[in-house]
Amino acid sequence: MRVTNFMEICVKELFGEILKRYSDVCQCDRCLSDIAALALNNLPPKYTTTDLGMLYSRVNLLETQYRADIYRAITMAVECVRKNPRHE
Repeated sequence: MRVTNFMEICVKELFGEILKRYSDVCQCDRCLSDIAALALNNLPPKYTTTDLGMLYSRVNLLETQYRADIYRAITMAVECVRKNPRHE
């Protein structure tokens, strides 16, 4: 059985682009994982089971509001982790 949360792929694709603007954010694995998890928890899951479903989801990524929601979730997560890092 193959089930993919397309939202994870979207967050990974846009992640680096947004982090470039935050040079003061810790880049350790824990902080980066926390940012991704927080962003994903604030976005609706988008599960696909076929390549065609993945293609339809990728087309949605081109929509301005869809992309803006992902940017917003990642940015909010970056701000949260920057203020409250969990690493030692």
